[in-house]
Amino acid sequence: MAEILDCRGMKCPQPVLKVAIKANSIAPGSTLEVHADCESFPDDIKKWCDNSGKVLISCIENTDHFVATVQF
Repeated sequence: MAEILDCRGMKCPQPVLKVAIKANSIAPGSTLEVHADCESFPDDIKKWCDNSGKVLISCIENTDHFVATVQF
């Protein structure tokens, strides 16, 4: 079961910064589900995953926010 990080209401780059901080306490192989509603979040989380060596499993748009699943 993925851990959930709710970043709704935060302006970019805050959601990705929260993910970076949370990354320090997540075990390799674990997943993190991130909820965010800023428009640049999909691009920002993809870039962060590429730069940090994490795997962006998915990033989907719900009715009012994005949900990204990142594997560590």
